Amino acid sequence: MDNYEAYLAGFRQEQSALIIEMEQYAVEHHVPIMDRAGMDLLISLLRIHKPAQILEIGSAIGYSAIRIAEALTDSSIVTIERDHERYEKAVDYIRRSGWEDQITIIEADALQTEEPDIFARSYDALFIDAAKGQYQAFFQKYAPTVTSSGVIYCDNMFMHGMVLLEDEEVPRRKRTMIRNLKEFTRWIMTHPDYEASLLPVGDGLLIAVKK
Repeated sequence: MDNYEAYLAGFRQEQSALIIEMEQYAVEHHVPIMDRAGMDLLISLLRIHKPAQILEIGSAIGYSAIRIAEALTDSSIVTIERDHERYEKAVDYIRRSGWEDQITIIEADALQTEEPDIFARSYDALFIDAAKGQYQAFFQKYAPTVTSSGVIYCDNMFMHGMVLLEDEEVPRRKRTMIRNLKEFTRWIMTHPDYEASLLPVGDGLLIAVKK
């Protein structure tokens, strides 16, 4: 797989200085952002889908929102982040990116908030990239905001390969999260209201189309 990644990397376009800075910041400060392969696939799918309104759960430092805004210049993005330090960093990066009119970032716990700015509209696409053990809770809370034929994307479905391990092989502190992630995968892959696919790109990208 590393050979394939190296081959594909040779075809990727060079990113802006700001995006490179954000990627370096994420590495240095252990901020989880979407890897290049997964991000490229998500952007390609969104370009095909062309959603006008996008909701993101888990802004982190604003990396995904900015990459999406750059690729879909006519789309509006609402993104939610609960960590104050990451929220402040995202606000700064979004301002510096020049996409602050297109991206609305809200500081809130996505599982607790009833913020009108989030729920007063509907979305053509929902991107979930927050606490992995809470994916089903995020999905159930925010899926009603997604339009018919809208698409829900979930990143990190493989959790760096841990979903392939037996329970006793998973580090004890991560077992509940991995159990929940596996249960969510089983739940959505057989859900009668969605057409779901799990793609082995990046760290695993789930795509669920709302019927």
